[in-house]
Amino acid sequence: MKKLNRRTLISLSTNLILGVILCTVFLLGFTGGGVVSIYGERKNEPIYRGNTQSKKISLMFNVYENTEIVNSIIDTLNGYKVKATFFVGGCWADDNEITLKKIVSSGHEIANHGYFHKDHKDLSYENNVKEIKNTNVVVESLCGVMPVLFAPPSGSFSDVTLCAAEDLGMKTVMWSKDTIDWRDKDINKIISRATKNLAGGDLILMHPKAHTLSALPKIIEYAVSNGFIICSVSENLL
Repeated sequence: MKKLNRRTLISLSTNLILGVILCTVFLLGFTGGGVVSIYGERKNEPIYRGNTQSKKISLMFNVYENTEIVNSIIDTLNGYKVKATFFVGGCWADDNEITLKKIVSSGHEIANHGYFHKDHKDLSYENNVKEIKNTNVVVESLCGVMPVLFAPPSGSFSDVTLCAAEDLGMKTVMWSKDTIDWRDKDINKIISRATKNLAGGDLILMHPKAHTLSALPKIIEYAVSNGFIICSVSENLL
């Protein structure tokens, strides 16, 4: 058998090492839940929970409609002296300055839910930035608050969305409990979904629906009676 010279051996070894590295990157891209940067860095991950070492939980309201119910939700929260986070759509905020200011003056948190409720997963980087930034501009101009949290409409996002939000200095927020109140009008189901196995750090997703408003007192009473602190998402992240 012909012996391989030193240069050939080095070349084969180098190619083998490169092959192993490329295969590893390729496999991680499919097993790690997303695209892995070739430089070993990942963009900011979405947040699904707050501080699990605490007794803090958060009520999150995604708002694009039903202003009258939004106002009643604020009144209910104020009556129980608890704070929530309202992720507002830019096009809704633009038409509802009074309610926007009421959210802020009541001590609740204003956050960003995109401008036109688009599917951010299918948007380019530039359009992700546009949807998020335009909402921030409207909110700040109307009530003087610059949102720092972003919740993608329908929970749909891509790595590009995460990059866009991060480049705007924002954290992307999802949820740990979904009441699915936009679909189901059963008050008992909404209460159960919000309170079952309730734990510190939970982020509970809701919308301004009449049945959600009816369920809200029971959800608050259950949480408080079990020693939980209902606070804004930003406070829950501390």
